[in-house]
Amino acid sequence: MPNIYVVTLTSPEREELMSIIHKGKHSAKTYRSAYVLLNTDEGEYQVEKLTNEAIAKVLKIGMRTIDRIKKQFVEEGLEACLSRRKSSREYHSKIDGDLEAHLIALSCGDPPEGFSKWSLRMLADKAVELNYVDKISHETVRQLLKKRIKTLES
Repeated sequence: MPNIYVVTLTSPEREELMSIIHKGKHSAKTYRSAYVLLNTDEGEYQVEKLTNEAIAKVLKIGMRTIDRIKKQFVEEGLEACLSRRKSSREYHSKIDGDLEAHLIALSCGDPPEGFSKWSLRMLADKAVELNYVDKISHETVRQLLKKRIKTLES
């Protein structure tokens, strides 16, 4: 298979990668990327180019990882290889003011018969049973009540 992504580092890029390897604290991903880029460099400043197989064996990583790092360098640049990507996931809260008020009122009220206090799972189940929300986890209820208790204590 021909080498699609060819890494060609400039002198300043090599110096930056060498400084990452030799000093400072960096994440394991940053070190791994730096070593892969330095060893796959095909530019004029490279003394000895290693094969992907040799790099994979020494760094104990897969060939696919090397290909991904090289691809990212060619397509996105050095900074993208050395830093973590921000998550593209969007989080939407199920809790609005109305549901929050209902859950707080429930938790302050008397627990079901046979129980001395409300559990988070019982509160979540009761909120679904009373059609306050389609579904809700006990963890969401916990986070809401934790936030509320901190507000009341302040």
